[in-house]
This record gives sequence, C-alpha cells and structure tokens, in this order.
Amino acid sequence: MDTLTHALSGALAGRLLARAPDTDHPARPPVWQVVLTGAAAATFPDLDFVLGYVSELTYLRGHRGVTHSLLLLPLWALLVAGVMAALFRWRSRGRPSADWRALYVVAAVAIFVHVLGDLITQFGTMILAPLSDQRFGWGTTFIIDLGFSGIILLGLLASAVWRGSRLPAALATVALLGWVGLSGVARNEAIAAAEAYAARQGIAVVEVDAAPRPASPFNWTAIVFDGERYHYAHLNTRREQPLIAGPDDNFIRRLSAQYLPVAQANWQVRSRFGDGEVATIAEQVWNAENFAFYRWFAMFPVLDHVETGTAGVCVNFRDLRFETPGRDLIPFRYGLCSAEQGWRLFERVAGGRRWIMD
Repeated sequence: MDTLTHALSGALAGRLLARAPDTDHPARPPVWQVVLTGAAAATFPDLDFVLGYVSELTYLRGHRGVTHSLLLLPLWALLVAGVMAALFRWRSRGRPSADWRALYVVAAVAIFVHVLGDLITQFGTMILAPLSDQRFGWGTTFIIDLGFSGIILLGLLASAVWRGSRLPAALATVALLGWVGLSGVARNEAIAAAEAYAARQGIAVVEVDAAPRPASPFNWTAIVFDGERYHYAHLNTRREQPLIAGPDDNFIRRLSAQYLPVAQANWQVRSRFGDGEVATIAEQVWNAENFAFYRWFAMFPVLDHVETGTAGVCVNFRDLRFETPGRDLIPFRYGLCSAEQGWRLFERVAGGRRWIMD
C-alpha cells in the first residue's frame, strides 16, 4: 500500500479511537493529537526506505521487514508514542500535556493497521521479522487502490464535518472491510477461472494463483503453473463484454479495458527457464548463489531476456506479479552476466543493463 494511504488510514484509526477531554476525563489528549499520532504511527513502518541508502539489495531484502514486524510492534508503538508526546509537550510551552501512555494504544493500533494494509497486497510482509524472513500476503488488493483510499478520505472528510462524532470513522471502517471482502470474492473468482482453464487444457497443475490489478477490484491476472511454464491471462471476473476505450478516454478506463471477460480471456504461456540450450544457462543463473535474493523475492518468475555480448552471457528474469498490461516498464527484472570473476548481478532497465552492487 502506498505511504499516503497508510497515513490516512492511521488518521482514520485515530479518529475512531479518540474521545475528547471532558470534566470526568480532563487528561485525555485532544482529538487532533490522537489523529495526528495515528497518522504518524501508520507512516512509521515505511521509514525503512532509508535501507535504500545502504544498497538496493539491502532495501529489497529489508523492505516490509523489522518495521512491519508484529513481534516488534509494541516496541515501535512505544517509540512513536514517546516521540509524539514529546512533540506535543514542547508545543504546549509548559501547559499540561498528555504523556506517552495516553497515546500508546492509538500508536499500536495505527501500526497494526499499516501492517494489515500491506498484508492485503501481494508484495509480501515479514510480520515475523527478525526471527523469520518469510513473507505473508493475502493478495486481495492492488498496491494502489483508489477505491480503498477514497473510502478512507471520505471518512476523514466526514469526520471533519461532524467533529463531535466518531460515527463517520466507524462507517468508513466498515466500508473498508466490505471493500476488501469484495476484492477477496473477486480473487476467488479469478482463481476459479484459472482452475477451469487448466481443467479444459488438461494441465497438470502445480500452483494456481491470481494477482490483483489496478482500476477495479475485479481486474486480475489469473496464473496457472504446471511446473515448467506459467499460463496467465489478464481478466475481469464480472465483465460480460470487453470494455471499449479509445485514446480520448480517461486513463482509468483505458487501463481497465486491458482486462477481458473470463470467457474471452487471452491466455499466454511463458516458460520459467525457456527451451533448449537457453534453459540450461537460465537454470544455472536461477540457481546461482548470488541470485538467492531473487529466488526469495519473486513469486512467478519467468525468463525475460538472454543475450551474449562483451559482458558475456547475460540472463535475466521478471516476475509476472509486476506485469501490468498498459504499463510500458516492468520493474524488478534482475539477472546475471557471466564474467571471469564469476556471475555479475544486474537489473534490466530501459536502454540496457544497470549493474547492481550489494
């Protein structure tokens, strides 16, 4: 989930939890402080972007790691609550101010909301870090979901209008659960479409999955793996006729038109390693020691490109998880080139290769 949506979700959680000070509870922090603490706490886990200043691979290995750990969540909540309490105390200029204890619960809840927001995507979140680097994800929601973000924003706007009520935040929370539930139903429909395709084609299925796509909760890439090849199709689980979009239509319509009705889905086939001699070298690259990070990172890896040049034989893979129709560039296309000193890691980008230093 994008960081802005995380921040908004934390603010919504803060508004849901906040109760204004009254004569019976004068020590309660003001509502705005609780909301701001929620936003800050829900933003906090994404501070792992600083790992990118160490190295690209450090970031890829560590993103959604310890800062997203449920095991460390109590510690992070204590840190955020302490920092926010100190800021509010500094701002109060000596007047009474709520201490960290009054902000701890909202900080913990907001961080948990951030983790949930990442778990519903398919990127993977290491909720057991640092004890395990296993990544978890329910894969119901695309990483940027305008419907999801819009519900949160509407809830916050309504809360700003009806400042004395927590009802708008509660209704927005219920709507969010319904939206994610709807996406989960659509995911099951996409998987069912993949299973039906595999049955019709007589494919010996090893794995069936579906990757969420933008513009609609019903847009999916359905995926079947037979042990050697990936069969996949970009489809819309509720559409009965193709969506027609011209160059003058809005971006969302043009993007969504790429997803066909299940009955008209265009199934494509990509080999994990290619064929013949190419498969041999591709498998060597895949199993190379210094390619371990990509074996851990990729969910649906397929051979992307093979070439021979001054850098030796270069082989790279891409992940179908990030292959979005209508998008010119596919991210996370990593590979190795043979060299006298051994394999050398690179990322394929527009215009060629970019060498990666660990």
